[in-house]
Amino acid sequence: MKITFLGTGVAIPQKGRVQSGLLMEIGEKKVLFDCGGGILNRIFESGNTHTDLDTIVLSHLHLDHVADVMCLLKANWLCDKFDSTIYGPAGTREWLDRLMDIYPYMKEKVSIDVVEVSPGEEFRLFDGCDVKCAAGIHSVPSLAYQVWYDGRTVVYSGDTEPCDDVMELAQGCDMLIHECSFPLDFEMTNHTTPDMLRPYLKDTGIRAVYLTHLYPHMQGHEEEALEYLKEEFEGEVYIPSDLMVVEI
Repeated sequence: MKITFLGTGVAIPQKGRVQSGLLMEIGEKKVLFDCGGGILNRIFESGNTHTDLDTIVLSHLHLDHVADVMCLLKANWLCDKFDSTIYGPAGTREWLDRLMDIYPYMKEKVSIDVVEVSPGEEFRLFDGCDVKCAAGIHSVPSLAYQVWYDGRTVVYSGDTEPCDDVMELAQGCDMLIHECSFPLDFEMTNHTTPDMLRPYLKDTGIRAVYLTHLYPHMQGHEEEALEYLKEEFEGEVYIPSDLMVVEI
């Protein structure tokens, strides 16, 4: 499995970090997880081709996670690629239908298979690749995903406070990609800070944690966050930059 961090930021602009999105190359298949503003260009900058992407998995429908979905569909449409599958939480079909109504010229040709999934549900992306879902704690319904392929497991938290359901997915995983929006001692709900996350990492058997979805408030506090988590977590902890690539 090969993971490219396309966007590690949030809705507030900041240098070097566009909105949320990551690309998982799972065997021969490329799957996009979230597609916020700036992700279409990051796909190009990463050396990938947007027409190779026909599967998008959405954690939730906040704009910084979905803003470039229509941009990607339009780019594919312009290149005569019309079929895609979008997985997402309840409400994904209505959200996409309303967007398509605004662009009838695309609606005539583009064929999107929307699969709405629920917390606790399991589904197969393709033969040999299984996905499990868990509910995050956020201001709208948000899903975390566990992706299993060829003995490797990656968990993507989406936007959430640290919680038992998400960490249950992450037990013993090779890679946990967890949001860490704000620095230590920042009072926050619906998102994560290092002090909120640390108690959940102890004795989990997770090999490595990658912190993403960083607000500008985290600038200058990155090393502090890493050191704080490493005090009680036996695995590795990283803060990826946009376009960072990790293979497991």
